[in-house]
Formats: sequence, C-alpha cells, structure tokens
Amino acid sequence: MPVTLTRRHFAALLTVLTAGATGVLSVATGQQTSAEATQEKNAAGVLPASVTSGSVVQVVAHPDDDLFFMNPDLSRSLLSGTQVTTAFLTSGESDGRNEARGGAARDPEQPADRTHYAEARQNGIRAAYAQMATGDRTSAWRRTVMPTAGGGRAEVDVLMARPQVHLVWLMLREARSIGGDNPASLRGLWNGRIPALDAQLTSGTPVKEPFSYTKDQLIQAIAGVLEQYRPTTIRMQDPTPGRYGENGRFTDHQDHMYGARFAQAAAATYADRVHRRPHFTVQSYLGYHNGTLPHSLDPQTAETKTGFLRTYAWQDRQDHCGSPSGCGDRKVAGNPTGRNWAQSLRYTRADSASWLTEGTPGRLWAFAALDGRMAYWTRGTDGAWTGPALLPGTGIDPGATTARLPDGRVAVLATRTLFGAVAAEYRREVVYAVQSAPDGPFGPWQSLGTPEKNDDEGTSAISSPAAAVDPQGRLTVYLRDSRRTLRATVQQPDGDFSPWQRLGGEDLQSDPVTAVDAAGRRHVYATTTTSVLAWTQPTPDAPLLGPSPTGLPATTVPLTAAPDGAGVRLYFRRPDSGVVRTALVTAGPAARPRASSVTEAGGRAGYGAVGAAGRLVAGRADSGTISTTTLGGPPAWAESRMLFAGAPAAVLEPTGTITTAVLGLDAELHTSTSPATPTRPTWHRAGRLTQAADADR
Repeated sequence: MPVTLTRRHFAALLTVLTAGATGVLSVATGQQTSAEATQEKNAAGVLPASVTSGSVVQVVAHPDDDLFFMNPDLSRSLLSGTQVTTAFLTSGESDGRNEARGGAARDPEQPADRTHYAEARQNGIRAAYAQMATGDRTSAWRRTVMPTAGGGRAEVDVLMARPQVHLVWLMLREARSIGGDNPASLRGLWNGRIPALDAQLTSGTPVKEPFSYTKDQLIQAIAGVLEQYRPTTIRMQDPTPGRYGENGRFTDHQDHMYGARFAQAAAATYADRVHRRPHFTVQSYLGYHNGTLPHSLDPQTAETKTGFLRTYAWQDRQDHCGSPSGCGDRKVAGNPTGRNWAQSLRYTRADSASWLTEGTPGRLWAFAALDGRMAYWTRGTDGAWTGPALLPGTGIDPGATTARLPDGRVAVLATRTLFGAVAAEYRREVVYAVQSAPDGPFGPWQSLGTPEKNDDEGTSAISSPAAAVDPQGRLTVYLRDSRRTLRATVQQPDGDFSPWQRLGGEDLQSDPVTAVDAAGRRHVYATTTTSVLAWTQPTPDAPLLGPSPTGLPATTVPLTAAPDGAGVRLYFRRPDSGVVRTALVTAGPAARPRASSVTEAGGRAGYGAVGAAGRLVAGRADSGTISTTTLGGPPAWAESRMLFAGAPAAVLEPTGTITTAVLGLDAELHTSTSPATPTRPTWHRAGRLTQAADADR
C-alpha cells in the first residue's frame, strides 16, 4: 500500500534516507556543513577555496524537458553530489501511444493508453537520472506519496543509492498540443478559462485518488515543494518565449511557457511566505527555439547528453524496469536529439557579464537577483566584501546590468515581472535604481516601461537591458523587443526618458551589449542567427548609426563586450565547439564597423557567456565549472571545483589586478583576484550574510 506522508513525516523520511550521506542532510535542512562551520571561524584571507554547494530544484512541464533543455547543467549537478529535486507539473500523457515517431507501423500490442504511456515516461526519467547520478540506469528508487500545499497528492521518488536525488510528480493533465487552443491545460488554468485542471495519474503511481487544482492551488502546491526542499537555485523554463511569424505562433510549447509562469508565481509566493530560509536565485532555460540556432555544445558533450536521452527513450527495448507500461518514452527513440535540441543549452536570463562594476576608486559593486529582489555586494578599499544587501521591491528577474556615472555613482538595471490582478496584466518592464551619492544608498526603483504594448501581443519577450552613460551622466538603455529588433530610450536633461525608439535590425538573439572606445564613441552589438550586427557613432557627439554588418561568423549567441583601445573587443563562442573566440571591432568611416580577424583562446570547450578583463577570460568549462584562461597564453583552462548560475563577470582595476565574480549554486557571491597575467585563480566566497540582511528576508 502507498504511504501517505504529512510534511512532518516527509521530513522524517528525508532524515532516514539521507542518513550516512555526507553533507546531504545539512543542505536539505538548512544546517551548516562542517566546511561552512569552519569557514565562519576563519578570517576572510584564509577562507577555504569555493566548491559546489547548495541545493537545486527544477520545475518543468513534461518528463524530458529537463533532459532536452537543462542538460548538461543537470548531469553536472548530479555528478557533484548536489541535492537535486525535479518537479514535473504534468504527466506528459500526449496521445497515449508509446511508439517511435518515424519508425515502423503502429504496434497493435501497444494500444492508446494515457495512464500507461505516462508511466513509461516516468520509468524513462528514473532510468536517465539513475544513469546520470550513479552510472547504473537500473539503480533502485523508493516511490511514496506526499500531500501538497495545494490540497492534492504528489508522487515522490528517491534514488536509494543517491538519496539527495528526488523526483516530484504533480501529474496534471498536459495540453496535448504545442500551441492549440485547448482550455484544459496549464494555459487555460492560468488565463482563467477553466476553474480547475484535473490530474492525469499514471498506471503505476502510488497516488490513487484523483484530484484537481485551481490556479491558486497549483501555485501553492509548487510553492510547497520549494518550501520542502529550500533550494538555493531554482531552474525553470522560459515564461516569455515570444511569438514568431504572421500567425503569431509561440516559439515554445505552451505548457513550457505557462508552466514557467506558475513556477515564477510559486517562487514569489515562497519568497514572501517563508522568511527563515536560504536565499535563492533563478535560472531560466530556452526551449524549442534552440533548434533554430547554432549548436552551443561541443560534440562530446552533446553526445553524452544524447546518451541520457537514449536511455530515457528506451532505445534498446530491454526490460530493465519490470513495468508492463514499458521502460521509456518510445516517441523520443526515433530521434533522441529532438528537433536540434540536444546539441545546445541556453539561458534566457542572467547571461550577461555586465553585473560587476567599479564605483569610486577601489570600490567594486556586484549585483544579482535573489528571492525576486535585487541583491548587491560591495568591496571596500580594504579588500573586504560585504553583503548581500537587498534593495526594496519584488518581481526582479534574473539578469542585472550596471552603469557607472561620471561622479562614481552606480546605476543598476533589470527587468521586473508584474503579475497583475488578472492574467492579462502579466508583463515585464525595465527598471533602474541609482545611488543618491557616490558610495551612498540606492534610490527607489524607477520604471522605464516596455516597448511591448501588452502581454497578449508579444508575451513580454524582451531581453535584459544594456546601458550606456554620456559625459553628462545621462543613461541610454538598449533592449531587444519581441520582434527581435533593437529599441532604445534616452534620458533627457530633466531626468525623464524618451519613448522607446526603433533602431532596426532583425533576427536579434539574446541581450544587446554596449561599450565605449578610447575616443569616446559608443558601440552597440547584437547577435543574429548567422552573424553580429553593430550600431556605432562616427564621433562621440554624433547619432548612433546602424545596424551595420560586422562580417563576424555565427556565434552560440551570448556576447561580451569590453573597451580595447580604438575599438571594442567582442568575446563569443564557436558553434559546435564552445571554444572562446574574440575579435576587435573599430568604428571606421561613416561609423561602418571593421572587425579584425577572429582569434581563439584554445583549450577545452564550454558553453554560456564569458567574462573578460585584461587578458583574462572566465567562463563555464565543458565540466560546468567556472574556469579561466589567458588570451595569448597556453591553450589551457584552469578549472575550479565549483558549478555556478548565470555568467561570470570581471573587472580590470587601476592597480592592474583583475577581480572576477560568479554566483554559485549556493546563491552566494564567489570571487577571485589575480594579477594582470593570471595563472590559476582561487575562488572564495565573498563576505557572509549579516544579521540585518537575514532579518530583512
């Protein structure tokens, strides 16, 4: 008989299952590990080197969304021993036929049966996770029942050999269509077209009684999962993927999009309701649109990822699970790479390297969204970091960018999600906050609105902002809109901002980047599917001209820009490789950009944006860890032992030292300081959470 667990009993189950697993229980319950206790007693100068810590909760719509769109981040987290919990919102029952697409004729022995097909997908997920975590796809699981905060029941699976690995199955009905108008779906529930969404139980689940959720109940159920596991990193799909084409089709599955909105709302509820908890950060992932972009993973990493998908797809047809429903998702077996999805991983927020900046001489400021609020850390002239402190105001999305004003004040910019009283009021807008004085407190958030008129038109698919400052200290903010063109708003002498201007371009991907060259000319760059476009000034006081082609090759999308003498140096990755490349772009006659030949850092591949300062480049290695290399040096990366969220950032200081920063999976800032010709930086956690900051949560 299934065991029904109260929260108290579930906590007791965690205690039993994690007994003997070093460090797992302490992470799960928010207690200190021995390493953390030692760190508190040590002085900042002798802190132990940073290693992966924290806990991860992933929220996805369907079984396999995690394998297609969150891997290799997922497998790297599992291999590191991090506590990982994945919550699946729907059962993914589709049409109930477990057969390989593009394969032989329909198997008469496999009639349409949604309960059995959903169970087969569960079996495939369990096998894939077991393989990623232990190397043995047949490693045993314990399946139990947990009551949810929404009034329903969820199945919880615990990997017995690695009890820090949990799967939570909420088992709601899926939309059964990528974009079709089906009210009985997450989309219909979010938009109020149905009062409640029914469960779709699987054939083998220990959950036996049917249930349904209203919109608020589902939000509460997901928030309850977050409260149970207390994550420091929350992974979700893209809540604002946008539309394309004249018919305005979504660029992603509707369940992915609206499931992510439920996860967003649940994270906000959790942050507001539970005050004594770890800080958390959010990482969102690109979905179907990956298939239209150059591959971001190197062949070996992509093949390993595809291997886990083959396990999930039950490609060998061997009965290794003993289930009459089947041991995997045969729909994926015919094409385990999906529609060009397995060869890439991309983030849709927090993929910019401009969140670390110098303020007044010797003082650094770092920003990241924690708990849906903007957090900042600051390093004084004595070299000691303090923070995080949280700015007032909620709804702040992952991904911060900074601008330094001429007097040393710092401005921070981000996007903010507004849920509204009804679904039609959901939207994103650009906000900024500026220090009232150099090294002083930040003023309130000010809204710059959005070029999108309403969410129904463009699904709020705006990028993170990029910002430039003129000699008078006025901001210009750049943004990619939902039509994938560049927009800008300019601060006027009275402090107000202009309406959003159209700067053109098409097929823009990711976030725009901006920098000013030694002559004072502003550059703005944005990637397309095939190259990079530029907007530049012929003279410092001239209008920005563009878009102009740079002639640069295709990239894996994210760009990093840094001033470099007479031009701006761009950093990006080579498709199907992940090797870091760089080129110097200068503003030629009539502001037509001229790009140098492309050079490569060499060494091992990786993925995601890079941070760069001086000759140092920091980025995510193919192992997923933060790693560094030196341009012009040996073609090798110095790898750390730490996984992280978002992108690294780096600053070259007037003293010639380089400070690099990342946000770990523990939602803490980690930094390294190196000379101008670094060899092997060591990462340390920056500062400690103060009592004032803790009380502010």
